[in-house]
Amino acid sequence: MQWELNTDKPVYLQLVEQIQAEIISGNYKPGDKLPSVRDLATEATVNPNTMQRAMAELERDGLVYTNRTTGRFITSDEELIKQLKEKYITTIIQEFLDRMMQLGLELNEIIAYVNKVSENNIK
Repeated sequence: MQWELNTDKPVYLQLVEQIQAEIISGNYKPGDKLPSVRDLATEATVNPNTMQRAMAELERDGLVYTNRTTGRFITSDEELIKQLKEKYITTIIQEFLDRMMQLGLELNEIIAYVNKVSENNIK
């Protein structure tokens, strides 16, 4: 996984978001075993305590669970993952629409631009 961290928000929240993105994109599948906290922390170049905090947050959300003898796993609850994906998509689209409307575009103009760009990307 390619970790991208910045100073916009707390590091543990960025880790949570990036792991969530890996889950909803299917890079981590339901039931997959996660690497250890120490391994993930090393990979992300963060303190293990920060990664542990991110894992605790993911567990609170129900996306990850711990089996004390074998480690952490991605939830098998595909409905929960689907709901998270829909939430992400809605948030991204809403942010996009807000930015376009700040530029003075009406919804029909935004749709026209999206269609134009989509057609160019498909060819």
